[in-house]
Amino acid sequence: MTKFDTLMENKLAQNVLVWFFLFIILMGIVVTDDKFTTVFLIMCIFAAAVYINNLSILPYFSKSKTLFGLLFLLNSTFFTGIMVYFLIKYSNQLFEWLVFLNLYGVLVLVLVFGIALKMSRDSIQRKHKEREAELMLLKAQLNPHFLFNTLNNLYGLSVLKSDKLPDLMLKLSDLLRYSLYDTKESFVPLAKEITYLENYIALEKIRLEDQVTISFDLKGAFTTEKIAPMLCIIFVENAFKHLGNSDKSQSKVVVSLDLRGDKLIFSCENSKDDLFSNAELILENEDGSGIGLKNVKKRLSLLYPEKHTLTISKNLTLFKVQLILDLN
Repeated sequence: MTKFDTLMENKLAQNVLVWFFLFIILMGIVVTDDKFTTVFLIMCIFAAAVYINNLSILPYFSKSKTLFGLLFLLNSTFFTGIMVYFLIKYSNQLFEWLVFLNLYGVLVLVLVFGIALKMSRDSIQRKHKEREAELMLLKAQLNPHFLFNTLNNLYGLSVLKSDKLPDLMLKLSDLLRYSLYDTKESFVPLAKEITYLENYIALEKIRLEDQVTISFDLKGAFTTEKIAPMLCIIFVENAFKHLGNSDKSQSKVVVSLDLRGDKLIFSCENSKDDLFSNAELILENEDGSGIGLKNVKKRLSLLYPEKHTLTISKNLTLFKVQLILDLN
């Protein structure tokens, strides 16, 4: 969120700035014996005009611009008349068109500025709601995606009547507990996300036994940092899903997390048989038919705009993903 967006959402800061500058302007153009009291009364009238305009008249802008324009003129003329009336009555001044036009001009400027502020704030809030709704949808897609992949593995073991199945079911229950209940927040402790990755990799170790060399390396002190949930798991899942297996002795999955200050460097690589294992996954997502990689790319663009670098590289025997995140 930019500083401008933050200011647009801070109604108190907006009101203080607007009314302060209006007070300065009015103190310069109002000429009465009790200038401060007069300016205060005028500002109260301005406030009434602005809030009536924003709350009651502005909604007509999208329905009928002609009606909106008429109501806008009526509102500004009416409240300018009230201000001139009080000036004549309490300052013993004669009616002057110049005073009326000055006050009318200032009021119109304030009303237009108030409309611009409200429309900007509404637009920013609408974008935030759309962004939150999109993130919720993307996050909701992850749980079925993860469950589908894991159940496929469990099904294969159940057909073989493997003794590993009970342990895998226990690991799966821990993973589901996290993905269903602990990921409702926009950001979770990085330590929890790491535990989730560790559990998933442990599940894969049980399933694959000694068929694959699996390593998970951590560097840095993971204490108070937070991260968007289930960002890294997609890459780890894909590493195991598209793992090359023609030569068991050379099959490997290497996952690492390196925290350097506010910068997190995640790396995941896996062996592959040829250019068509993980490469198919990339092409899948580029033409819009994939879920996992497409999902995480979209979430990264929403949650870490200009604060992430995603690099995907491959050769004949290795597929590697590196994600660099600015957690600050």
